Amino acid sequence: MGSFKGHALPGTLFLLVGVWHIWGSVVRYVRNPKAFQVRVWNPVPGFDGKLKHLELYVIAIGAFIDLCIELLYSTHLKFFVDGVLNPSHMNDFEHAGMLLMFFIFGGVTLLTQKTRFLPLPEGALCLIAATAFCAEYLLFYFHSTTHKGLEGYYHTLLVFLVGLCILSSVGGALLPTNFPVDLCNGIAIALQGIWFYQTAFVLYGPMMPKGCKLRENSVTCNSSDSEVRGELLANFQLFVSVLVVLVGTVASYGFAASRYGNSEVNSLHTTHDESDED
Repeated sequence: MGSFKGHALPGTLFLLVGVWHIWGSVVRYVRNPKAFQVRVWNPVPGFDGKLKHLELYVIAIGAFIDLCIELLYSTHLKFFVDGVLNPSHMNDFEHAGMLLMFFIFGGVTLLTQKTRFLPLPEGALCLIAATAFCAEYLLFYFHSTTHKGLEGYYHTLLVFLVGLCILSSVGGALLPTNFPVDLCNGIAIALQGIWFYQTAFVLYGPMMPKGCKLRENSVTCNSSDSEVRGELLANFQLFVSVLVVLVGTVASYGFAASRYGNSEVNSLHTTHDESDED
């Protein structure tokens, strides 16, 4: 089934990476729209370059820690029973496989950026990121078919957000100069992080809908009406999450344009204003 911490930890990682990706994409665009290039990661400026690859370290180390939790702590090292994989921990093995893909993505990207052994282009890194999201998509897609009721509904909505991450990552490889594609990738990752948190608070925290409860490691509702109300609440929560991220993105663009924008960005807004007056 999962736990609050099991959803909050990946939610934190996705949210941090997504928000940073949005900001990095916006700043790079307003500084030089004509030279804009899609990036699968964004360096941290300052500190003499010591924190340049912080995002990649967060991805690789965060995925590795979560992997160890799923594979070592949750299973209590009981990998096999009677010569076969422990059936009681198949869910942990599945999550560990997904996290391994994100760890590989972070490690490969670090090797590309910091060494000469693996000089992959940005488009190839976008496809590796898409592969990691594909592994996540398959995991939660089949989770959605096995989890019933309200729990399955929250997983289904998560699957849609992961699918958007896949599409935007592949789009970054196919359209390497497209600002909306790069921005969409950051938005999708941030939304995924928020939805992990939302799932944690609803299914394992204080926001459980009225008429539903967590019992025997599964969410059950007293009636079909209670389950429908819970699903409608989930739809509303997703709408609010999208609204918050979009408002934050627009505010970030406005702030970045006023602080880092060059003459091309300013002239673009001036042209729009003049056309509106006409």
